[in-house]
Amino acid sequence: MPKITFMGAGSSVFAKNILGDCLLTESLRDAQYALYDTDQDRLDEAYRMMTNLNANLNDNRADITPYLAVRNRRTALRGADFVINAVQVGGYDPSTLQDFDIPKKHGLSMTMGDTAGIGGLFRALRTIKVLEGFANDVRAVCPNAWFLNYTYPMSVLTGYLIRKGGLKCVGLGRNVREQVYGLLNALELKEKHEDGVTWQVAGLENMAWLLSISSRSGKDLYPEIKKVAEKKNRAARKKDGEKHDDMVRLELLRHFGYYLTGSSEEAAELFPYFLKSHLPEIVEDLNIRLDEYPRVCQDLIASWRKMRDETAEDVPLTHELSTEYAAPVMDAILSDRPREIQASVLNHGLISNLPDEAIVEVPALVNRNGIQGCQVGPLPLVCAALNSAQVHAQMLAIEASVAHSRELVYQAAMLDPLVASELSMDDIRGLCDDLLDAHVRDGMIADFA
Repeated sequence: MPKITFMGAGSSVFAKNILGDCLLTESLRDAQYALYDTDQDRLDEAYRMMTNLNANLNDNRADITPYLAVRNRRTALRGADFVINAVQVGGYDPSTLQDFDIPKKHGLSMTMGDTAGIGGLFRALRTIKVLEGFANDVRAVCPNAWFLNYTYPMSVLTGYLIRKGGLKCVGLGRNVREQVYGLLNALELKEKHEDGVTWQVAGLENMAWLLSISSRSGKDLYPEIKKVAEKKNRAARKKDGEKHDDMVRLELLRHFGYYLTGSSEEAAELFPYFLKSHLPEIVEDLNIRLDEYPRVCQDLIASWRKMRDETAEDVPLTHELSTEYAAPVMDAILSDRPREIQASVLNHGLISNLPDEAIVEVPALVNRNGIQGCQVGPLPLVCAALNSAQVHAQMLAIEASVAHSRELVYQAAMLDPLVASELSMDDIRGLCDDLLDAHVRDGMIADFA
């Protein structure tokens, strides 16, 4: 009987997708599930949700136990085969609000703030403090467990857990198949290619490139995609044109020749071209939703409250298999039914023109031997150059956290393309000081020297 420990089980809307998938996967239906959180109310709600699903979907076959607080963390982890991490350190209030409000006072706008830039950097700093404890416990009580990381910033935290924490860790993000077919659907090309397409995607989490896309017969579909995408964006940018929600990524496709994973909101803050204080019209022109992540958080809180009320009233919950990777990954390892996924792993030459120490997103094979990233070779030069700007900022963020170095925090922030394009070096130091002080005041981190 496998044991699965879910860290941050109080994120119950997301946990429902992951754990609901598990209860619909035969090799995981009799598993032991340890639900861990530091918030009593959230953990209680997650336990009610899971027991509700177990009764309605799984004939109560799973063994489910909640574990509250750091004092019970090792017990929750002991003997685990898989550890799923979905913690959000600092929550919506105060940390997410500060991630946006303090930079705004310094003249810096953001959209998501969870992957890169100032928001991603400080999210990493406060989360690594917690992950250090997780890593110590995993090494002590379940050293052979696979650690499936869903917490952002994906590349920084996965890199920390592998390179500094010594864990068997993989980052699991968006399902690439959804991204590819979402692009075809948005361009009204999906039905034309209903017999299926093949593709290759590689780069970084939320910054991976659609390197190729072909029909089943081998026809390159990129020329058609680029033509339709340019026409769609050109029409949307006209006066009274109909805006759509992927204008930034289609604009990047036009200029750099490759489509990007993630979302247009995330892409807008990965590059120095879109969120410019002296060109505010770009935001309206490309339909960029500023402060999008706080709105996402508010929606998730509303969904959590709805689920809380339903479980409190014993409303039977239902679930259909999602497109998340966790359950298929665990099933492939346990049953040795091979699966191909997209995963964030240590590079070690998989992408030959990015650093070996980088965490890269590549196709990966999953079977009884675990998770193995697949060789990609060199990215197109422009893709590698754009990824490299983020890679080195991510690696510095890890070093800054481990060393508790204020100077390294400054340097990591200065390397971010958007931050560097908007603020002077002195202003970046001032912004970092304000955020560090706020994090120390709220107990999110110890003071950095």
